[in-house]
Amino acid sequence: MQDTFEFKDSSASLSATLRGVIGRIAGNSVTLRELMAEVGEHGLLLMCALASLPFLIPVSIPGVSTVFGFAIILISLSITFNRLPWLPKRILDRRLDTTKLVPALEKGASIVSRLDAYIKPRMAGFVAGAVMNRLNGLAIAFGGVLLMFPLGFVPLSNTLPGIAILLLATGMIQRDGLIVAAGYAFLIFTVIYFVALGYLAFSAGQGLAEILQ
Repeated sequence: MQDTFEFKDSSASLSATLRGVIGRIAGNSVTLRELMAEVGEHGLLLMCALASLPFLIPVSIPGVSTVFGFAIILISLSITFNRLPWLPKRILDRRLDTTKLVPALEKGASIVSRLDAYIKPRMAGFVAGAVMNRLNGLAIAFGGVLLMFPLGFVPLSNTLPGIAILLLATGMIQRDGLIVAAGYAFLIFTVIYFVALGYLAFSAGQGLAEILQ
């Protein structure tokens, strides 16, 4: 049965969170459950951001959007309901060797720290409080649903929701309301784009039906 662990709200940047984790786990073994608890919500958001990266190119990869979209939905719902994502107990409680894990986290913290000058806390109304956190989590889940639409051969059908998910997740990590707002703008544009595609397909079908009559 999944535990009732809840993530603590944090205003720290991802790089600061990673450095804090490194200091606490260095020299010890750690389970995935403990690591996820240490990294917290930042870790889940980072997973969503990474899962969106394959879709930033205009050429779709067949089959990938369904798998990654479903993973993004599961992770974002964990963020929405403030719970660890469901995983088998044997995976959550498996011990990891930190001698290899710590250098990877240090590298990640170094890379992410370069973003701190550009993606920084602002427009707090989009990122502050439990209500906005849940709303933003649902927005990422909605982006995952759009990503799963069977439109792989349509230009930008994966790219637009992918960008939206990346902006929402990155903005939430860095508490940057401007980036989150841009993510919502891309979600809205994606919906408009899909509706337009649906309308064009319907109109083409109606025209073809009239020709065949």
